Amino acid sequence: MKDPRDIIKRPVITERTANMMNDLKYVFEVDIRSNKVEIKKAIEAIFNVKVSNVNTLRVPAKPKRYGRHSGYTSEWKKAFVTLSKDSKPLEFFETV
Repeated sequence: MKDPRDIIKRPVITERTANMMNDLKYVFEVDIRSNKVEIKKAIEAIFNVKVSNVNTLRVPAKPKRYGRHSGYTSEWKKAFVTLSKDSKPLEFFETV
């Protein structure tokens, strides 16, 4: 199995995701090759919580321009993680 910290790259913190945290739902940027089972095991290993549901979404690359140069942003994968009701909130997000 891969290292859990290689699967979970960073949390995604926006106004929308901050409101979702009240319902024990958290959003992470994950490795594009990882699947839901790997994401669930990685979250449980890193934060020592019980995960009830994982939904994933691939964010497509978008065309961007900088002056006369054009290119694309990177494609990435987003994971919506729902914790079980008896689980504690993540300490990582206490200040948000």
